[in-house]
Amino acid sequence: MKVLVVDDSALMRRLIKTALQADGFEVLTARDGEDALAQLCIHEPDCITLDINMPKMDGLECLSRIMTQRPTPVVMVSSLTAKGAMSTLEALAMGATDFICKPGGTVSLNMNEILPKLCAKVRAAVGSKQRDRSSTMKRAEGQTSRQADAKAGHVSHRRASARPGKASIASGCEVVLVGVSTGGPRVIELLLKDLPTDFQLPVVICQHMPSSFTSVFTNRLNGLCQFPVVEVTSQRQLEPSTVFIGRGDADIVFTKRGTRTFVSSAPSDARYNWHPSVDRMVYSALDVFDPHKIIGVQLTGMGDDGAAAFAELQQRGGETIAESSETATIFGMPKALIELDGANHILRDTEIAGFLASAVQGRGTPRRTAASHA
Repeated sequence: MKVLVVDDSALMRRLIKTALQADGFEVLTARDGEDALAQLCIHEPDCITLDINMPKMDGLECLSRIMTQRPTPVVMVSSLTAKGAMSTLEALAMGATDFICKPGGTVSLNMNEILPKLCAKVRAAVGSKQRDRSSTMKRAEGQTSRQADAKAGHVSHRRASARPGKASIASGCEVVLVGVSTGGPRVIELLLKDLPTDFQLPVVICQHMPSSFTSVFTNRLNGLCQFPVVEVTSQRQLEPSTVFIGRGDADIVFTKRGTRTFVSSAPSDARYNWHPSVDRMVYSALDVFDPHKIIGVQLTGMGDDGAAAFAELQQRGGETIAESSETATIFGMPKALIELDGANHILRDTEIAGFLASAVQGRGTPRRTAASHA
């Protein structure tokens, strides 16, 4: 596995290179965007770590060229500033796989704090590239098989039937809970833009992200989708047709007073590994809502946050959706839910909004698609 480290700081290049080599990677380095592009097609790296702030050619311009010349998994190396957050979210929208923040500015002397996470993110990004190749081959094989069927005079309709789904989601649903991590900003933007204007349920989202990023992410979503999007920084009443984004480095909890339901930001709980914690959000919702009135959506991400809680939701009568391996940037979180037999439905990213709209409006849920989750 070959990684190209791009950073204008010789110290950063050395620190990142040493950590990746210790983790078993072959490492090349580039001092700026121009140098990176010159090496791209010669060495054909499996992944690139790309600094955002560089002279001559910054990370965003370099990323754009990479995605044009030779699309490659890219982990952006950002700062924790608001400016760094805006650039990082733009990079994710352009096709970057993931990001990590330098803990101490452009030239960080505390890089040792994040190097293990960076290695894990690079390894996951390389894995996503290998899985994408496998999925492409499977889709090609499926297309060839369908073409052969058509020539033989019949058509094969594939349906997923690992678990018979309910005829429709119970009426009176009250909330949609979404868990997401790596690759999340892109799929969240897609989901919210595709929901119809008359979608009435509140949508509560746990996106693993630093606190300095979630406010910028919220502002970005407000400019892109047709629903009001708010960051949960204090107690707020849960309102229909509104999107609530959990504040980074904190958790989301629900409370009820009389007939009114509130969503609040709570200090991160050390019992959970990721924040905002999807598991904690779902368990808190189960204390407040009838499980039959909750729809859970587990999207792309590393790890297994949300899998146990969403599986319990499904066992108690709620409806759960896992994103298909065909579209998930990192299949870790959806796969963990599927392996617990906790997903009623396995859908591609482009199918989820339409599924939610038709189900909530009482027209019955679509049958599960034959999405691969190997």
